[in-house]
Amino acid sequence: MDGGLKRAVLVDHRRAGKDKCAFNFMVKESFKRVGVYYYFFPTYNQGRKVLWDGIDKDGFKFLDHVPKELRKGDPNQTEMKMNLINGSILQVVGSDNIDTVVGTNPVGCVFSEYPLQDPSGWDFVRPILRENGGWAVFPYTPRGKNHGYDLYAMAKDNPEWYCELLSIDKTYGNGGTVGPEDVESERRAGMSENLIQQEYYVSFDAAVENAVLGEQMMKARAEGRITNVPYQSGIPVNTYWDIGRDGTAVWFTQAVRNEVRVIDCFSSFQSELAIDISKLQQKGYVYGTHWFPHDGDYKDYKTGKTPKEIAAGLGFTVDIVDKISKQTQINAARMLFNRCWFDEKKCQRGIDALASWHFGWDEKMRILSPIPVHDWSSHFGDAFCQVGIKQEDEVEWRPVDRYAKKRKRNFSSWAA
Repeated sequence: MDGGLKRAVLVDHRRAGKDKCAFNFMVKESFKRVGVYYYFFPTYNQGRKVLWDGIDKDGFKFLDHVPKELRKGDPNQTEMKMNLINGSILQVVGSDNIDTVVGTNPVGCVFSEYPLQDPSGWDFVRPILRENGGWAVFPYTPRGKNHGYDLYAMAKDNPEWYCELLSIDKTYGNGGTVGPEDVESERRAGMSENLIQQEYYVSFDAAVENAVLGEQMMKARAEGRITNVPYQSGIPVNTYWDIGRDGTAVWFTQAVRNEVRVIDCFSSFQSELAIDISKLQQKGYVYGTHWFPHDGDYKDYKTGKTPKEIAAGLGFTVDIVDKISKQTQINAARMLFNRCWFDEKKCQRGIDALASWHFGWDEKMRILSPIPVHDWSSHFGDAFCQVGIKQEDEVEWRPVDRYAKKRKRNFSSWAA
């Protein structure tokens, strides 16, 4: 990047030092060009733990990579912001709260653990960096084949990007401290093979640890059910929603025989329902039923109306999915998956979300939580559960064995 490149992807194994490297690069660049520099983490809390309060194995604080003589005053602990004597600003930001940087003009950004971040953060920043000649670095360890994999696949053959993939096979003995004996020790201690392959051998093919739909996603990819699935006229499009204060997600499906064709998806962040509905109307689909979650029947204290009433007033035929336990919803989604075909382009964001949707770890109880983590991916996960619940009523299930015979399928000839 000192030679002129503006983009870099560092797919490195755990404990390789990628964040230390990226942060030092940011500090150096902040004295070459005065500007605002953001270090993005998946969440605000993770940014504080890993970088702002982070200490390496030798007891050296991350922030001490910025010499005190070059700082202007004390760092802002609340905003995790540091002012430098030349006028530059370094700030740690959680991509779960991307609206905090709306309207700013960063000239350098790092997206740490990018596969766990909402990719809309990069989508928001990239035109700014393109316009002002800024740079971006993505240091991460794989989390399955989601938007992190897509970024790496693009960058490795793109001359405008620096791209590396470092497993312990490449770093041990060349400055790296994690070797095969350490991995074998972890294996004997009970670390899953999936996690070992992901964390130390940087495998994109390893299933995301604790993924809600991990096996189902891997099977769909292997069977070629993530492909070109265009809209077919004459068949109504039903939508399935997750509506939340922090985000909305929608799936679009068409039922053809015992197939569920997932032709599109939509998401918004802190948007008004009426605006979201307007955008759906512009897609040009002939809609059937719009399925809202159970809270679609709850009145909003501001408007005095329910989401169902607002949508009906704008011409949508809306019904409500009954409230059932989260585990029952997840089971319904898993049962449905073997009949689903996803359009790989229009559903890309939703597919990435389903691949990333995962259960959390309950530190207090020392067990895997039965409730998925609430993050950027959970909205699409919750919306897909609505598909699983209602599709049982719309399409009679029967076993399908043709997938094993025909791995890849293109629906273009079915489109009107």
